Amino acid sequence: MRESPLARFCLLAYVLLVAYASLYPLAGWRDPGVSASSFLFAPWPRYVTAFDLGANFFGYLPFGLLCVLVLRPILPASGATLLSALCAAVLSLLLEGLQCFLPARIPSNLDVIVNVAGAACGGLAGAALAPGLLGGGPLRRLRATTLLSGTEADLGLTLLALWLFAQLNPATLLFGAGDLRNLVVGSVGRHATELFVSAEAATSAANLVAVALLASAMARPQAPVLQLVAGLIGIALVVKTFAFAILMRAENVFAWLTPGAQIGLALGAALALALLRLPRTARLALAAMLLMAATVLVNLSPPNPYFAATLKVWEQGHFLNFNGLTHLVSAAWPFAALAYLVYLAAAGRRNPPQ
Repeated sequence: MRESPLARFCLLAYVLLVAYASLYPLAGWRDPGVSASSFLFAPWPRYVTAFDLGANFFGYLPFGLLCVLVLRPILPASGATLLSALCAAVLSLLLEGLQCFLPARIPSNLDVIVNVAGAACGGLAGAALAPGLLGGGPLRRLRATTLLSGTEADLGLTLLALWLFAQLNPATLLFGAGDLRNLVVGSVGRHATELFVSAEAATSAANLVAVALLASAMARPQAPVLQLVAGLIGIALVVKTFAFAILMRAENVFAWLTPGAQIGLALGAALALALLRLPRTARLALAAMLLMAATVLVNLSPPNPYFAATLKVWEQGHFLNFNGLTHLVSAAWPFAALAYLVYLAAAGRRNPPQ
């Protein structure tokens, strides 16, 4: 089996996401007065919910899967699966120990057990999927025929996966990444609904075009770029709908499809259709400019009047850590994408894509 840089990049990104979610909100660090490993010998937790168990199990399942995909080229399936479970145990013990120093978090020995169980199941799934993903399976062949080879496309795929993950936050504008206001200056005042519609339409359209241009820069010249970009945007809309279906009430499942979002989707699709025909260098430069413009705009846009009532029914509760995680990814994504575009431009000068 061939080594997969993509699996390594995804594993690194996922470990960082798990660490952030486990330690969120990363505030109020203090000395607990006991050993950081004391939770291992504490009594079984008195209150255990199915949601908490499921969140821990499924949170570590992708970790085990990605670990096996990284280890499978150098280890047999059994060894890779076992080592992935051991790595999950080390990571879980480390993060649970750090939670002892956070007043908002409660470390649990049960969490460690469920985390390792999730990683073990993910490892078994990874061992079963490895031949198709790392060998000559259909996904591997599709990647080879449609995307550029090497690190460039692997980094881009990781970046696009994080962009899709950011769509799970229901509080953000459609495709509106880069909102730093909650991190640095707090909320803004109310403005007219008409102003919001214009701001969301421009933000959604600019980000849609920027992502389409970025994705097209990873494709081979003969690849069906329009179909690939359309599939990517379609998946993003499904993810956004899924987020509302899970986090909101059933009647709010399409609350994200505001008038501004509808205009932005139509305008962005029309612009992307025309601009995807530009030379690759022009597409990279235009994607960078659109990302910068959209990031400025999303930080100046007024609050969403269409979500004012909808967000009131969103009881973050169990989803508080998840909300913080998706907001962080959404806020940081445009800046990572800009760095990636610069990297692509520099790499293109050295080795023009064939």
